[in-house]
Amino acid sequence: MSAVDSPLADNLDCPRLDRSYLSRPARQPLQGETIGSFLDRTVAQHGECEALVSRHQGTRYTYRALDASVRLLARGLLALGLQKGDRVALWSANTAEWLITQYAAARSGGILVSLNPAYRLREVEYALNLAGVTILIAAPRFRDTDHVALLQELAPELRTCAPGNLAAARLPSLKHIVYTTDAVQAGAWRWSEVMELGKTIPDETLRREEQGIELDDPVSLQFTSGTTGKPKGAVLSHHSLVNNGFFIGERLQYTPADRVCVPVPLFHCFGMVDANLSAMTHGSAIVLPSETFDPLASLQTIEAERCTSLYGVPTMFIAELEHPRFDEFNYDSLRTGLTGGAPVPIELMRRITGRFKMREFTVAYGMTEMSGVSFQSEPDDHLDVRCHTVGAMLPHMECKIVDSGTCRIVPRGTPGEVCMRGYMVMRGYWNDPEATNAAIDEAGWMHTGDVGILRDDGYAQIVGRIKDMIIRGGENISPREIEEFLYTHPAVSQVSVIGIPDPTYGEEVCAWVSLKEGATVTEEEIRQFCKGQIATYKIPRVIRFTREFPMTASGKIQKFRLRELTAGQ
Repeated sequence: MSAVDSPLADNLDCPRLDRSYLSRPARQPLQGETIGSFLDRTVAQHGECEALVSRHQGTRYTYRALDASVRLLARGLLALGLQKGDRVALWSANTAEWLITQYAAARSGGILVSLNPAYRLREVEYALNLAGVTILIAAPRFRDTDHVALLQELAPELRTCAPGNLAAARLPSLKHIVYTTDAVQAGAWRWSEVMELGKTIPDETLRREEQGIELDDPVSLQFTSGTTGKPKGAVLSHHSLVNNGFFIGERLQYTPADRVCVPVPLFHCFGMVDANLSAMTHGSAIVLPSETFDPLASLQTIEAERCTSLYGVPTMFIAELEHPRFDEFNYDSLRTGLTGGAPVPIELMRRITGRFKMREFTVAYGMTEMSGVSFQSEPDDHLDVRCHTVGAMLPHMECKIVDSGTCRIVPRGTPGEVCMRGYMVMRGYWNDPEATNAAIDEAGWMHTGDVGILRDDGYAQIVGRIKDMIIRGGENISPREIEEFLYTHPAVSQVSVIGIPDPTYGEEVCAWVSLKEGATVTEEEIRQFCKGQIATYKIPRVIRFTREFPMTASGKIQKFRLRELTAGQ
């Protein structure tokens, strides 16, 4: 089905189709639920269906069993003194405890602060203090980072205080640390101890607390990806997260029969909303193949757990498809999946839908500040539509494309800044009204900083970031256009194009390239490949080769780091 033939195209409410404005009515209303009340509904309808498989931990939960653990932890948080609106930080990779904490914080009235498990001392200190966290739930370690030692360095008071009596000079708001394993650590609670404390709080007390939670209350503080510098904390509500998850699941046509393989990080919206909440709102199962992304573990899990859906950013799919053991496993169970966070070259899309057999695979566009996903392709869109657009807007949203200088709506087919309005827009940046007002205007439009095009059929194209556009001798150059072309070179695995200062033209084109395993190519050979195919002024003057790109936690290439690295060479 083409984008023009899409049933969603029939719902366009655009009296002036020549303008880049789109609203999206829906066949289904917005869900007036909190995360906890929707979980109640799912347990009532699908309680015996499998909800969570943490393959690397060897644990399985039905929805009824998962909710029993969620409720016990929520009561344990209340026993620690949690009040509505208190911040509960979670510092862990992908585990069963992550999901249990996500839902327990929502049930008890807390605001979940999701921390990257790779954070080091200054980063975790900044995040905990910015959010004013009172309870920290942490894995004891992550890869080569010893969380216990790091926290004791930040708060040496832990060595002598009793659990729950922390008074740290550098972490003044933090009162409790809970480790997700049962090894005894000075000054901290064990997971099992907090679960035991939960038994001292009647379930009726938790029910009363939940009745005081409104759907517009904040439930999540998500740090921005940090592609441009120090992260900010986007505050998201029950309403925004429940509905975003629900409509993502609707677009993916999830049912209780679906099993969603999730190698993406749970601390990011991609995992927490696009995966966890889309599955929960449809009674589907979440399957965690590993604590952090491991391409072989993902391939093994798809076959062993008969997964029907697979998530990942493009770099993850490249690593899986190029894994030497790829052909050992069966992928017949796969039906659909989701990618986003970076452009998907058509050659990669052909490999994903072909070798993984995911005929209904979708591409999405969104950002942390908008709860997850705003545009997403339809499962039956043509391949070229899924590659060259980010799909159709999800229901109950508005989009306009504006001139970044005048903020006036541009004609259809004209590039401009993507602005979004609707239930999914964040409440604001935590304790940062200046940044909030810079991002959300007086009319409620979220200015994304992305450059996009709204097509006549209502589908959108994202062509870059405003700050990433290259201006060479007065010519505006889209990095994505050059990246798409370089991806067609048979030796190229990944590529990122940036602008670098030039005394003559203002900026010049620089391409950072990662080659496929065993491939060799020179800078000049890449330039010769470009000649006659793209305009001369778009051919990269500077080409750098790398084995690994600097990445954000959500799988986006940090272009500001590439600029720094280029300047340093």
